[in-house]
Amino acid sequence: MTEKPGSFVKSYGCQMNVYDSGRIGDLLGEAGFAARSELDQADIIVLNTCHIREKASEKIYSELGLIRQMKEERAREGRNLVVGVAGCLAQAEGEEILRRAGAVDFVIGPQSYHRLPQVLDDVRKGARPFVGEFDTQEKFDELARRAPRRRGDATAFVTVQEGCDKFCSFCVVPYTRGPETSRPVAEIIAEVEQLAAQGVREITLIGQNVNAYVFADGATRWTLARLFERLSEMKDIVRLRYTTSHPLDMGDDLIEAHRDLPKLAPYLHLPVQSGSDRILRAMNRRHDAKLYRDLIARIRTARPDIALSSDFIVGFPGETDEDFEATMALVRDIGFASAFSFKYSMRPGTPGAERADQVAEDVKKARLAALQGLLEEQRVAFNQACIGRTFDVLFEKPGRHAGQIIGKSPYLQSVNVDAPATLIGQMRRVVIERPGSNSLFGRIHQAEKAA
Repeated sequence: MTEKPGSFVKSYGCQMNVYDSGRIGDLLGEAGFAARSELDQADIIVLNTCHIREKASEKIYSELGLIRQMKEERAREGRNLVVGVAGCLAQAEGEEILRRAGAVDFVIGPQSYHRLPQVLDDVRKGARPFVGEFDTQEKFDELARRAPRRRGDATAFVTVQEGCDKFCSFCVVPYTRGPETSRPVAEIIAEVEQLAAQGVREITLIGQNVNAYVFADGATRWTLARLFERLSEMKDIVRLRYTTSHPLDMGDDLIEAHRDLPKLAPYLHLPVQSGSDRILRAMNRRHDAKLYRDLIARIRTARPDIALSSDFIVGFPGETDEDFEATMALVRDIGFASAFSFKYSMRPGTPGAERADQVAEDVKKARLAALQGLLEEQRVAFNQACIGRTFDVLFEKPGRHAGQIIGKSPYLQSVNVDAPATLIGQMRRVVIERPGSNSLFGRIHQAEKAA
């Protein structure tokens, strides 16, 4: 029996790309390619790129340089290697990628990857296509016809919303993902049911502004909160999460969902970006620090045990020492269990990149180090405060050591436990005994052992 040709999909960046990479893998599977775990085992390679992180394009071109050497070696052996670039960088720089990287056979944007079968057919005919239309609804409709395949995974992402209408002055997402579009509710429910039937027990709903989700189904208006109510009714789904949210879309019903729905995890990633009102205006965030503080206070009133995560950008053009100190003050006032923080980096075509008052690199570096130091102190303190507490942990995979398994706490912390691998895919009560450098260690609660 002839072995199927292999595929390798590498994902960069956000959870949306992780989800998209899984569906790209599904499409390649339907096209006759078997997933491979190593680059050199593949007959087709797809790099699913990000355009948010600093030096994203340089990293991709460096990777493509190595792949080009592999492709040339294959050609000398009389074998073919197909190379594709997908994702947000592909959308933003598609023609440039085809011009600069001769090894690339096709480029396909994040709203067009459902057309992959036709793209592969074009490649076989000798074309080097770039497909970058913004037709999110067509993508949703096409993917709804294909059941996702997640064999053995306890957790899964499900896209419910794509695109962004906010136009923050530092961000390329509106230009690479298009306008905000919400997925039909029936398709979301069907996908979650399919995943649950495959053994998935935790679902994370994702979108560029996931809490902007709204869908009209006849006379019924579905918001993210209403969607969570419906998904909470599924007995095989034990935990629900969502990311990433915008403060302006954090409605009363979603805050109440945190209060009323036990399956909705007590964890919220809510980017603020800066604590300075002047910088927030320059970023076009359309909220101020007081709105964010008041919002957090309301959320904590509704769900006192909630843990918070956020995004921060330091060194945005025009940021002064006083602006930066306002960010540090906000972090001290609120307290975060985890966070992502970055130096501002220019994105061509965004308003921030055109400003003349760019902050010096050494200043950005020093500010980032100070902010990350404070955030790390808070993360360590939060983990330390977990000692002695009992959490519901959904086990996902074997640990690094024999007899160890790893799962996630309600607060997205990795939890290591000495327990049989038969518990993978199940939720168990775990007593936290000590923190590690990047995870927690615990033991199965005695009542669970007795059961």
